[in-house]
Amino acid sequence: MPPRHSLPEALLATLTDGRGRSDRLTHTEHLPARPARYSTWPESIRPEIVASARAVGVEQPWAHQAEAMNLAKCGQTVVIATGTASGKSLGYLTPVLSDLLDGTEARNGRGATALYLAPTKALAADQRRRAAELAPPRVRAALYDGDTPPEEREWVRQYASYVLTNPDMLHRGILPGHARWSSFLKALRYVVVDECHSYRGVFGSHVAQVLRRLRRVCARYGSSPTFLLASATTADPAATAQRLTGLPSVAVTEDASPRGPMVFGLWEPPLTENVGEHGAPVRRTATAEAAHLLTDLVEREIRTVVFVRSRRAAELVALQTQDQLGRPLADRVAAYRGGYLADERRALERALHTGRLLGLASTSALELGVDISGLDAVLIAGYPGTRASLWQQAGRAGREAQGALAVLIARDDPLDTYLVHHPEALFAAPVEATVLDPDNPHVLAPHLCAAAAELPLTDADLELFGPSAAPLLPVLERRGLLRRRGDGWYWTRRERAADAVDLRGSGGSPVQIVEADTGRLLGTVDAAAAHTTVHTGAVHLHQGRTYLVRELDLENSAALVEPADPPYTTAARDITSVSVLDTDTTVDWGEGRLTFGSVKVVNQVVGYLRKRISTGEILGETKLDLPPRTLRTRAVWWTVTEDQLLDADIPPDQLPGAAHAAEHASIGLLPLFATCDRWDIGGVSVPLHPDTGLPTVFVYDGHPGGAGFAERGFQRAVEWLTATRAAIASCECERGCPSCVQSPKCGNGNDPLDKAAAVRLLDVLLAGAPGSAATDPGATPSTRAGDAGAGGAGSEAPESAEAAGAGTGPDGGVGPDGGVGPDGGTSAGS
Repeated sequence: MPPRHSLPEALLATLTDGRGRSDRLTHTEHLPARPARYSTWPESIRPEIVASARAVGVEQPWAHQAEAMNLAKCGQTVVIATGTASGKSLGYLTPVLSDLLDGTEARNGRGATALYLAPTKALAADQRRRAAELAPPRVRAALYDGDTPPEEREWVRQYASYVLTNPDMLHRGILPGHARWSSFLKALRYVVVDECHSYRGVFGSHVAQVLRRLRRVCARYGSSPTFLLASATTADPAATAQRLTGLPSVAVTEDASPRGPMVFGLWEPPLTENVGEHGAPVRRTATAEAAHLLTDLVEREIRTVVFVRSRRAAELVALQTQDQLGRPLADRVAAYRGGYLADERRALERALHTGRLLGLASTSALELGVDISGLDAVLIAGYPGTRASLWQQAGRAGREAQGALAVLIARDDPLDTYLVHHPEALFAAPVEATVLDPDNPHVLAPHLCAAAAELPLTDADLELFGPSAAPLLPVLERRGLLRRRGDGWYWTRRERAADAVDLRGSGGSPVQIVEADTGRLLGTVDAAAAHTTVHTGAVHLHQGRTYLVRELDLENSAALVEPADPPYTTAARDITSVSVLDTDTTVDWGEGRLTFGSVKVVNQVVGYLRKRISTGEILGETKLDLPPRTLRTRAVWWTVTEDQLLDADIPPDQLPGAAHAAEHASIGLLPLFATCDRWDIGGVSVPLHPDTGLPTVFVYDGHPGGAGFAERGFQRAVEWLTATRAAIASCECERGCPSCVQSPKCGNGNDPLDKAAAVRLLDVLLAGAPGSAATDPGATPSTRAGDAGAGGAGSEAPESAEAAGAGTGPDGGVGPDGGVGPDGGTSAGS
């Protein structure tokens, strides 16, 4: 094996030259090593903690760690926003554990407490291990999550000084039962919010309100905890921290940690001999390509993680790699995803940490801070939606300052194709900021109810919850949810108010996946994803085994499955229609118009396709009878006039295909500007929409009340639609393919689509846009994409079928919060 420092180059050469794949590598970026900058231990850190840190190899802190420690000990809200493997945990753990150690000297042994919040259970478990390494046993650290047995929960409430949990348990368990947590909350000194960049969109807005409720309850018990946040490198982290906590924040951003050299390759899978819809060329899927590359790496005993976009893809990559390897190496490859039972997740984490596993195919569940040091390579099967997530995933390799290899494998998708041929959009552009909107009334209203159930709401509380709170209270009173009495607003119902809030937008209680013949629980799936992923007849994968869904029982939230080995996969189909509810802003683009406002989206899953595994060939379609779902959300839409269509030489018979193609491509490119994931948004194109009276293309947020993504598209519409036009025009295909205008799961079978007419349609629209660069066909929007500003991690889902009677080209589906969602699926992540 080559020396450690030359390993990345050697590995990449092995994957390309040795296998005749050099033409698949579109770009190689060499990132140089960086030396460490050290500081001294702050005097405020207890000597016992310093000794423990030195015992695990940390002789001196890096400069940014020491800076964060000093700020924390001064009571300042601080966010550490440095790169992956930069020791953010040590930066917040040492001041927290020092104060907790001080607290053990109190008469009751619990003079100070701390609360740690992580977006995933795996990360919280990993952090407890780190705390145990640094703190003496009398600092009692304990997990408190959905896997904590009931008999242990009372001990945690009464005796633990460092409680590690997640926003969901804080929202549903701790805050509603705050009286039982009174001794813990009274002594609460710190609140750690780890991986805070993951709290974006609607999920982030919910978490922001949960933190405000926590601050309010703490004040009731006389505490005012210091908030410490950790984030991946992101734009304006102090503003993100302030939006999350409601407190003025200071950011630590100068990364003083050492970094080994990294080789980052951009990879485009080859075209296959298969022919797609309407004769379009088809590339090998990113998951299939990732399985081939993972096989090569595992054969050389190179420890590798593959990040994929969906739970199913994780299973497929692991299964295909195992098949190609054979025993015994196949036993050292596994899948990791949400929906596994707790024991399965913990066993996989241990196996990866110890090195027993050489290859792991994972959803974004392992993107966040879990210590998987010792990895040599990371394969990223599909752009993860933001540059911040891309660097988080790439940074999982090389966590011991050794050289590392990262490879982004493009999906057959407009954005992925654009990026692997425009590397400056990844390597020359800054990472994004985080979009969240705590004032969204759909988010705020249920949290006001939950807060009133915890403690009566008073006028003094309203400033904490933001400017939208006061106008909402009379509305909640008219609905019979709150009642005004002399000293405040009270919750009026018997049921728990917190149960009405779904933080992650999963649309209700998870659907349990049960083996029909044995009754064995295999796992769960979010309720909002059930219609598209575990409908009757769906193919379901779990731990490398294939099952067919015998029945989806919505009433009992259960999907009954049976073992099977079908030669096909399944993809759900739905119908979508959009109606305009209200218009916020309209801008004239010459004769055309760009509008932002509120819409109602009605969606229904109506069937599914069976596709041959080996070729993607459609074998048949089966109808389904599932109830429709309605979503009120925010959208950006644009219209053109009949005269503009004449100028663009688009006759009526070409208009549906032109609008449909432009809609597909614009959904694919919006994440470059709105910093969302394409699964967070949906769209519909209509040759003549009844509400506008004109040809109209809608792109909407897949969340009730909106998530800020469509608004971002409205604000950056010139750059966004210019990039869309460039992506379509520069594609080498003749009539449209998945790399430009085709959506592989479009319910109309990508018919009609007119690639050439879509370019002309966008040309005539952009010609009237203020300051547009669209008239320059060679314009490269990637440099402008870097300043996308505030932007907003999710799981892959099928794009949808067509709108019933509404026109062509909807890309909407069953989505978060029980509404219609992004490209036909959920955005809650794995």
